[in-house]
Amino acid sequence: MVPNAPGASKIVEIRIDECYRNGEFAELAFVYAPVGLVVTENRIIRDCNPVFAAMFGYTVEDLKNREFSMLYPSTEEFVNIRDRGIKQLQDTNTYWDERIMARKGGELFWCRVRGHSFTPDQPLMRAVWSFADLSEIRPYKELTRREREIVSYLADGLTSKEIALKLEISYRTVEVYRAKLLKKFGVANSSSLLQALGSLDDEHIVGN
Repeated sequence: MVPNAPGASKIVEIRIDECYRNGEFAELAFVYAPVGLVVTENRIIRDCNPVFAAMFGYTVEDLKNREFSMLYPSTEEFVNIRDRGIKQLQDTNTYWDERIMARKGGELFWCRVRGHSFTPDQPLMRAVWSFADLSEIRPYKELTRREREIVSYLADGLTSKEIALKLEISYRTVEVYRAKLLKKFGVANSSSLLQALGSLDDEHIVGN
């Protein structure tokens, strides 16, 4: 059914009435939640609600059974952060951060991500996630891919020397990028940089 087709809204109203009559509130909560919801299995999108799909510029059917990596600025950046939160999910089965994602047309934007695993021993085997678009309160500031990589490692607590080894570049190059980032955001140190990027404490910032 096309959402704007004649009679579509009436059919939706009838379906909502049926759900209330039958107590099928889980379906209503998933479909009409005001945040994006997505169910994953080993980093594959098994299902999502319309808000999640629209947030990224797709339909629900576009995203079903697709790799989650398609929603990141690049495959490299997905690989860089894909295991974030595993330990916290194993320990507490709760996780959240704020990260940069990519819409269908390539536009980058900040999201707040929260996760719950159905398989805590292997957290990413089966999980449900919520995504909130932060564009209105935190417009994305342009960063190059290399800048995003460096910010990501800074958020992990790595030193410039450790980042240089990870990226196979010189320590001096990392320091140059770091200095440019500090200047771009008008801050004095890495901690302030991460706060400027995410308005959060370092633990919850994924500056990918």
